[in-house]
Amino acid sequence: MFQTEYPFTLPRGYVDGAGNLHREGVMRLATAADEIVPLKDPRVQVNLSYLVIILLSRVVIRLGTLEGVNPKVIEGLFATDLSYLQGLYNRLNADESGPGTVVCPHCERTFALGHDDPGESLATPSASSARR
Repeated sequence: MFQTEYPFTLPRGYVDGAGNLHREGVMRLATAADEIVPLKDPRVQVNLSYLVIILLSRVVIRLGTLEGVNPKVIEGLFATDLSYLQGLYNRLNADESGPGTVVCPHCERTFALGHDDPGESLATPSASSARR
């Protein structure tokens, strides 16, 4: 069976309005629409750096006991957790000939995916590339 959903644990976690900490979540593989539709969002058109917020709110399908994950939740993440999710997105959605690593959810062994050169998806620019 082809795996399309991947569990993760945020380094710090999201603190909701009631003070509850949410660290365990699930990210699904991105579709073409996940990378294209956010480009039409007015917030992205004004500020391309916002693309990662919209994109992650589409592919993070569960975070703790929250009812849903939306852009406000992603905006509320600590910078460390946002960076973690960007890296996870890039690793999960890289083709097998591309850069990155994956972690087996069963044995927790890390596997390299091709090249050692750490590239990034155009949809999730790193903090350094967004500042250029």
